[in-house]
Amino acid sequence: MIDETKLQTLVGSIIQDLGGAFSVPLVRIGEELGIYKALAEGGPLSSQGLADKTGLDERYLREWLSAQAASTYISYDGDTKRFSMTPEQAFVFANQEGPMYMPPAFATAAGFQGNRAVVQKAFQTGEGVAWGEQEGCLACAIARFFRPGYAHHLLQEWLPAMNGVVAKLQQGGSIADVGCGHGYATMILADAFPNATVRGVDFHEPSIATARGHAVEHGLTNLEYEVQSVESFRGQHDLITLFDFLHDLGDPAGAMRRIRESLRPGGAVMIVEPIAADDLAENLTPVNRLHYSASTMVCVPTSLAQDGRAALGAQAGEAQLREVVVEQGGFSTMRRIAETPFNYVFEAVA
Repeated sequence: MIDETKLQTLVGSIIQDLGGAFSVPLVRIGEELGIYKALAEGGPLSSQGLADKTGLDERYLREWLSAQAASTYISYDGDTKRFSMTPEQAFVFANQEGPMYMPPAFATAAGFQGNRAVVQKAFQTGEGVAWGEQEGCLACAIARFFRPGYAHHLLQEWLPAMNGVVAKLQQGGSIADVGCGHGYATMILADAFPNATVRGVDFHEPSIATARGHAVEHGLTNLEYEVQSVESFRGQHDLITLFDFLHDLGDPAGAMRRIRESLRPGGAVMIVEPIAADDLAENLTPVNRLHYSASTMVCVPTSLAQDGRAALGAQAGEAQLREVVVEQGGFSTMRRIAETPFNYVFEAVA
């Protein structure tokens, strides 16, 4: 027998999910056309007032505004017939430099949807989907999604929690970011430690091209990027970083062995991974739900496209990561030094 109360609860939950899914293109429109920014800076505004301010069509804006108000992403005053944004709404949707800027997450969700056909086929064949085969610029969306976390935590919390690393890098030293993507983290490091040399490596050539452009734009002369696979990674570095990258590798244990060999004496590795408990039953939360979904669409397919095919997934858990880094990778210790609502941060020492 169907329990009517449980049924209604489930349907209500699905409606909430569908509302979020239907909002994905609207949030992207709001970000890319600057609508959130205009409303945050100029509100309260009517739809016509916002049209005058942005030069956009009033009728489209009216419907967009109504949908966003129903989603509680913006606010509506029924008495004045005007729309506005609370400080909290503006912080999340209009402050691109803030730690909780969320529109890139919606762009990432759109990338997952665009990637559905190739991943669905992989379900049937068991083959992987290489990072370069992802639909559109999924790499762009993911890079922008991670950037606020790096900007607000890397220098302020994560690096100071490592033993002696900050002082060493202030004097000079060498940093390598393996799997650097579009290079946002490497630029933060290069800017903070001008006496150090910073090297970003990634096997995805379009990402490296984008990263090089960012470095030139910011005038960072102590930073260089290379197209290089983790299998060929070599060097002698004081700090090596892996930002949301280890679980994507086909042979993460082999990568950690090569990374250990590339550390100078006294060097250390920072590993940032999605937050996860070791037991699935403890991971059935809203944040872990996002991680499992992203892992299904990107992380597992990426790993399975590589020779090692470890497919750790984005929810490997601390115990499995320690197995890869210490028992298989040869590091003497791995300790958790920080965490955010989305990530664990570890320090590994040879």
